[in-house]
Amino acid sequence: MEIEDKTLKLIGDSKDGVYQNELWKMLEIDSRKCSRVITKLMNANLIYRESAVNNGARTYLIKVVKPEEESFDLLLAGEMFSPCAGCRLACQPEICELLSTWINQIKMEDEVEKDEE
Repeated sequence: MEIEDKTLKLIGDSKDGVYQNELWKMLEIDSRKCSRVITKLMNANLIYRESAVNNGARTYLIKVVKPEEESFDLLLAGEMFSPCAGCRLACQPEICELLSTWINQIKMEDEVEKDEE
């Protein structure tokens, strides 16, 4: 197993993340090599780190980037699903009646939210 894979697994297995000043010891590598591995994983957008203090020492808390859950909220206006999603009509958006109805639904929801504030 490559060091990057081992590092990612160690961080991923930890519920709250891993402190960088402990990670290199867990991996049995020196701190400079650990920093290079972390940089590589951060550049690949697999992990991120936050400033932290561990046992009185400034360090980083490293966590795995979790994939975003699929959300279809942007395709919904009330209970109405976007008419353009999966549409096979060769219409012009400026004059599409289905799209206009959907946009008007979004406008009405925005107005209701503003009135509630």
